[in-house]
Amino acid sequence: MTVKSKADTLKERQDRRFINKETQTAAKYLRRLEELSNAPDGIEQFYQVLKNIYVEMGHTETGNQKTVGTYCVMTPPELIYAAGAVPVKLCSGNYTAFSVGDSVAPRDACPLVKAVAGFKQTGLMPVYEDCSMMIVPITCDCKKKIAGMLSENCNVTTLHIPASRNDEDIEEFTEQLYQLMEKLEKATGSRITFESLSEGFRKVGYAQYELSEFIRLKKQIPYLIRGSHAMAIMNAAAYMPADMWGKALHKVNAALRKNIAENKTVTTKKLPRILLTGSPIVFPNIKIPLLIEETGGIVAADETCMGERGMWDPAVITDYSFDGMIRALANRAVRPCPCPTFADNSQRIYRLKQLIEENQIQGVIYHVLRGCLVYDFEYRRIEDELGKLGIPVIRLESDYNEEDIEQLRIRIEAFIELIKLKQTPEKRTTVRRDF
Repeated sequence: MTVKSKADTLKERQDRRFINKETQTAAKYLRRLEELSNAPDGIEQFYQVLKNIYVEMGHTETGNQKTVGTYCVMTPPELIYAAGAVPVKLCSGNYTAFSVGDSVAPRDACPLVKAVAGFKQTGLMPVYEDCSMMIVPITCDCKKKIAGMLSENCNVTTLHIPASRNDEDIEEFTEQLYQLMEKLEKATGSRITFESLSEGFRKVGYAQYELSEFIRLKKQIPYLIRGSHAMAIMNAAAYMPADMWGKALHKVNAALRKNIAENKTVTTKKLPRILLTGSPIVFPNIKIPLLIEETGGIVAADETCMGERGMWDPAVITDYSFDGMIRALANRAVRPCPCPTFADNSQRIYRLKQLIEENQIQGVIYHVLRGCLVYDFEYRRIEDELGKLGIPVIRLESDYNEEDIEQLRIRIEAFIELIKLKQTPEKRTTVRRDF
């Protein structure tokens, strides 16, 4: 046997181990989702999408359309649809890729970045390898370095996110979108026109409409859906065309409305309502929402960037010209975004207070991925602001592994018991409208 063939055999064995570990972990978390009681009818399609990508190592269902990978919600999907392609969110919570990336990326890099490095190192994830282009908004230093790493064997473009939201910064970001448009046209071979951009708005708008109805139904008390199930639906959106995802969500919404008519709820108990915020919760790393709901709470709202944040605020078009639509996308991506990458984060505080009031939140779990400095930096201010409203907050730091599950379980369980002690059936927390 030659030296080359020995190396090839070793590489094949490593690849098989990687795939086996990856698919087993994803399958395990899918089972845990399925074991949670009273999932709504129609959720199976979203489970199947996650299973296809992470368990069966399949491709996204895009027909003959090309895919464009994105690494942040500040990438306008309307532009990608206008270029005749389908956006795919490539941020992953994969445990095995994180382990591979741990030997490539710096020790203190966040797990999400290490997982991206791991996928790049192995080249085994079809959804990554299928992309004709990748768009990396620069929201932190690690994202900047990841863009350089990915560009070694893929067509990568960056979007530089401004530090503030003033008119000059919006103007500069608008110019970046025009430059991105040219790169998308080159990568896909399709020209972006007024008509194709309008169609991109229509596709995304339909998904946003169904999401708005889903959010309305999710606020109902007694509860119609568990937060973990809702997060699975939102994670599946990363790998589905917007119109396909919207149609699937329409079926879930219809099932939830039927459950209202038939008085079917998740539980008759008044479970503590938790707002989950901070670093993204990305499948299959969904241990925290599962632990919240396995220990007696319910995830009533999800403010993370893999949750509702990416679609909850539609672009507002005031000028129905091509330039007007591009400017609407630039404004939507930057002005209302509560991402902590911005220097002034009063917008983030406002959004959290808004969610607390709308969802009758009783406690906030602030999730920090180890090494995610931009989110960790914000914690103290948020704790102080929400403390003024009497809302308890707990910071949970985690990694892409399962070694901390029992420690997290103990802390989450204690936090939920604290809320139960503070709240009584007669007393419900309200938030003053002073923001």
